[in-house]
Amino acid sequence: MAPRKDVGTSSNLEDPTNHSSPYFVHPSDGPSSVTISPVLDGSNYHSWARSMCRALGGKMKFDFVDGSISPILDEFDPLFRAWNRCNMLVHSWIVNFVSPSIAQSIVFTENACDVWVDLKERFAQGDLVRIFELMQEIYSLQQDSKSVTTFYYELKILWEELEICMPIPNCTCRVRYSCEFMRNARRNHTLLYAIRFLTGLNENFGMVKSQILLMDPLPSINKIFSMILQYERQHNVSPAIDDSALINVVDSKKFKGNNFVANPNSKDPILRVLHMFAPFVEGAITLL
Repeated sequence: MAPRKDVGTSSNLEDPTNHSSPYFVHPSDGPSSVTISPVLDGSNYHSWARSMCRALGGKMKFDFVDGSISPILDEFDPLFRAWNRCNMLVHSWIVNFVSPSIAQSIVFTENACDVWVDLKERFAQGDLVRIFELMQEIYSLQQDSKSVTTFYYELKILWEELEICMPIPNCTCRVRYSCEFMRNARRNHTLLYAIRFLTGLNENFGMVKSQILLMDPLPSINKIFSMILQYERQHNVSPAIDDSALINVVDSKKFKGNNFVANPNSKDPILRVLHMFAPFVEGAITLL
């Protein structure tokens, strides 16, 4: 049997009564004491794994799945009962937050670490289809009738999921991120993100987009978002109105006979715009 790894320099960390020990189990901890979203269905491994890592880390139990704590198989080992309890608890948390079909395939695996590795080997490398879908969604996403804030958050969600599926390689330098290669890789990654955000904005942001692209160095994506948001507020820039929505409003019950009904004080921006063109629309209907 492989020697057990020490999880700390002090033997106190192996004391199940020590609140800082990974072997400590709070009286309220049980199979239903953890909530994970989303549930693993086979196509969302990376987002599921991140949520599960956070949940296990919050309970100080991630060491039981990442190999930091080796399995204790000797029943005479003083830590066997504590390890076995934590192992079964982590195992139940994992089983509870996978789809029923996946749960059936891991329910008979005793070691939680083996379950974790099994799921990673099965699903972590099978997300090429999802990566393809994310790339399509990211590069087809446009602001259109959305506000800048809504457009930015939709893009951010897609981009962060893509980063999970295709993470930037970790730096192996003695001083992290000290090499020029890693700095360039992260700079290029940020540049792509910023350009995708800017190119997806409507044409009425053309002036501020040009000013931002001329900046050297390019600001962070959060700074760029802040600048665009300030421009939107200062110049009272409204989202583009979809032509089809305009036609649908005109074709709906916005007319009574030949009289056009449009309220200039309406909360609906489409109706306010229609009010501006009401005389022309009325004339056209009269001719028809």
